Amino acid sequence: MLKRLFDIAISVSGLLLLWPILLLFMLLIWLQDFSSPFYIAPRARSRGRTFNMIKLRSMVKNADKHGGASTSVSDRRITWVGKLIRKTKFDEVPQLWNVLIGDMSLVGPRPQVMRDVTNFYTEEEYHLFDARPGITDFASLVFADEGDILKGSSNPDLKYNQVIRPWKSRLGLFYTLHQTVWVDLQLIALTILSAISRLKALKGTQRLLGKLGADQQLIKIAERSQPLQPFPPPGASEIETRF
Repeated sequence: MLKRLFDIAISVSGLLLLWPILLLFMLLIWLQDFSSPFYIAPRARSRGRTFNMIKLRSMVKNADKHGGASTSVSDRRITWVGKLIRKTKFDEVPQLWNVLIGDMSLVGPRPQVMRDVTNFYTEEEYHLFDARPGITDFASLVFADEGDILKGSSNPDLKYNQVIRPWKSRLGLFYTLHQTVWVDLQLIALTILSAISRLKALKGTQRLLGKLGADQQLIKIAERSQPLQPFPPPGASEIETRF
């Protein structure tokens, strides 16, 4: 109950504070092709239930019909305004509305496409739904450079599922076991810090993981000092090749 009240208070405050900038970006996006400035897409909230997640549109109209779900920074579908709002993470601001109406939380595992959940999630990964999907979490901090990781890949979806999702899922599962308002406050503070210094945010994420008792493997991944290698997702013994 306290977490929900916290979500409501911050989402209302955020929308009231940021609406002038939000309106400006909406106008710039609309002027590009005179189409909706919003990207609304179904995302999984449980095994069989979805909700409509809202973002500022950072790609060309109907981009989902001309490419995969995973996006690199070099993806030609991204518009010039899209590059700006993706870099600043401002495209996520409309999700404060999802938080306000209860579809999402400020902090929680990032919502995923139902197709990917149905086709690729292991039984262990379904425990990610033990927490309400969120705007930020451990994985959002550690993999804030997801687009850069996927840059130049001939198959971004495959690379995402082999080298990013296994660790994002592990970090998300760790959060579901340690979710409290105090942990949420620290993750929000680290998310704000990451806009100023990614290195300091990663070090702070490592410290928080350590305080909460994470294993050394997760703490090491949060350092992001080594190249990512293909790894099995939680609950699987083999690396996925089903693409």
